[in-house]
Amino acid sequence: MSQEERVLRLSRELTGQWTLPILLALEGNGGRFTPLQNKLNIAPSRLSANLKKMVEDGLLLHLSPSERRHPLLPEYVLTEKGRLHREAARAVQLSEERIGHGRLSDKMWGMPILLTLNFNHTRFQEIRQLLDGITPRILSLRLQQFHDDGLVCKHISEEPRPSFLYQLEKQVQHPVQQLSIDLASLV
Repeated sequence: MSQEERVLRLSRELTGQWTLPILLALEGNGGRFTPLQNKLNIAPSRLSANLKKMVEDGLLLHLSPSERRHPLLPEYVLTEKGRLHREAARAVQLSEERIGHGRLSDKMWGMPILLTLNFNHTRFQEIRQLLDGITPRILSLRLQQFHDDGLVCKHISEEPRPSFLYQLEKQVQHPVQQLSIDLASLV
């Protein structure tokens, strides 16, 4: 697997409305359910589902009361993979601040699409093939949203047949390139 593919896979694993906030809210030694819920202002069922998925993905360990030996000790502890993902989450958060358009990682496939464009994959089918699992509808929707927000420009290419070429706008290039470098240093 190439460095580019590893960076894109890591960015895909960080997409979703609550993945980044949960990773960033967890302390170095872990966290407990109720304080996390209060800190993030999230519904208990939503937090529970996200934590369960993160445990399944190997980002967190869920410690039972007998394993904790004290009620104030963390219920959820970051694994090695989880600590790596938290560092990646910090890099994504920093790039989102530099771009200045809110939390782009909130939307599924947001950051992976921007990173793919950063790697100079400009055609719709190229992007779709590189982002295994993305549907044409979601890709089209995200590219149009990014275009409407001024993050991506699109040009018509006449050769070999008429199609759109997508590129990052100038003000977005540096933050996304820096994110790519930061994520590459982690994988």
